[in-house]
Amino acid sequence: MVEFARYYINFIRKLFLDIGGFFKTIFEAFTDLLFKNSKENFQLFLDASQNYSVLDWIIGFIVILLNIVFIGFLLLKLFQFLGTYIKFVKTEIEKAELIQEVAVLSKRTKEIIEEKNRILALQVANLGKSAEEIEEQIEQKTADQIIEETIDDDIESRFVKLTKVDLKYNYSVQKVFMQEDDLVSLEGLTTRFINFSAYQLGLYYDKKIISAFFAGLACSKTMILEGISGTGKTSLPYAMGKFFNNDAHIIAVQPSWRDRAEMLGYLNEFTKKFNETDFLKAIYETTYRQDINIVVLDEMNLARVEYYFAEMLSLLEMPDQDKWLVDITTESIEGDPKNLVEGKILLPQNVWFVGTANKDDSTFIITDKVYDRATPIEINTKSSYIDAPKTEGIHMSSEYLEKLFNGAQKDNPLRIETLDKLETLDKFITKNFKVTFGNRIMKQIRTFVPVYIGCGGSEYEALDYMVARKIFRKFEGLNLPFLQTEILELEKLLARLFGKNEFVECHEYLKEIKM
Repeated sequence: MVEFARYYINFIRKLFLDIGGFFKTIFEAFTDLLFKNSKENFQLFLDASQNYSVLDWIIGFIVILLNIVFIGFLLLKLFQFLGTYIKFVKTEIEKAELIQEVAVLSKRTKEIIEEKNRILALQVANLGKSAEEIEEQIEQKTADQIIEETIDDDIESRFVKLTKVDLKYNYSVQKVFMQEDDLVSLEGLTTRFINFSAYQLGLYYDKKIISAFFAGLACSKTMILEGISGTGKTSLPYAMGKFFNNDAHIIAVQPSWRDRAEMLGYLNEFTKKFNETDFLKAIYETTYRQDINIVVLDEMNLARVEYYFAEMLSLLEMPDQDKWLVDITTESIEGDPKNLVEGKILLPQNVWFVGTANKDDSTFIITDKVYDRATPIEINTKSSYIDAPKTEGIHMSSEYLEKLFNGAQKDNPLRIETLDKLETLDKFITKNFKVTFGNRIMKQIRTFVPVYIGCGGSEYEALDYMVARKIFRKFEGLNLPFLQTEILELEKLLARLFGKNEFVECHEYLKEIKM
């Protein structure tokens, strides 16, 4: 052991001497280059210059000048390179710090939004409930949160929320088993919901609104409930979720939403985790269900709808439903949720998006692009009290609901006479107001009207509803003071085509825009 220690000490001593010699050699080389060699080179130049002619001096001056310029150029580039490198290192450090800051802020923002959503959902859920029921609900929520936190510890995935959905449904689609009393007609469905909402929730709705709601589900996957605050816009889809025994997902839209990433989430490059939103979780959960699913975008016009929801609107209009693929990530990796295939979620046919919108100074105007693709329903008044009998909810598959819609379209098509009147109305509006029905709106009308009739309404009532909200609404962008004569003629045409006592909503709208 003593011999090895002696060897190792000598080895370390020699190693440090070699390292010192290395740096000494480099230092001596620089000293020779800058001082000794420079002095010798200068002396050689003096000795040689004694025999220089005038031409030699000129050439020598030029060459020396070029060498100085070249050396200066090299030093300049070296200085620029060092400066660029220092800036790059500084930028990378700042970028890493910024990413870390963004991760912390994103987590905090996410927690705040989730807390707001829970409060909003709880407020809506408490409508018509006793204090005991509210207390029990809060206790249940606490228990659910404890379970979720326990599950979180066991999940090793960049999609924690979506993986929890996989575990909740045990990776299999939940079947819908309809009983005999669930096999109702559209009119029976409308009446049953009105009674259920009044008896179970203390929420009262007019038959016309509910008929329009179901007809809206038939003609578009997107619906807009608009009107003054406090008229029950959010509680309507909430009540629908309770009625179909599948709670609606209420998503509070934030004013900061500028693109789809705010709604669907994004991959955090720092944590390598996906910042999942409640909206993403909601649409992912629909892939495991066969019943009716409603996703509510509450106060959707607090941000510009066409910014964050435009992609979804275009997607839902594609005729090939196998192309309803929502891009989430560029690719899937091991550990990703089951129904996230190649980074995409295939949106099923059993989901509808319902947006609520207030009209005031704090909100943005909803553009024609959004209105044309959605079914607008205006709720400006509260319905009166209904003494409803005891009514239970319903278990219904989305397939059965679509069957009801298709049956209504077959049984209650628009009459040829009505189509001719619509064409006359379209020609007048196109000529005088430069506004037309368009193929998309006509397709929606052909679906909306038969389903509305199936719910117990009339053909003219349904047509009045659609024309007022899909066509006349476009007049708001026109120079109305110069169209007063045309508006009067339009009123007369409506009365002549459909009767004086029909198209009430169209006449009311025209009365509002007359000066």
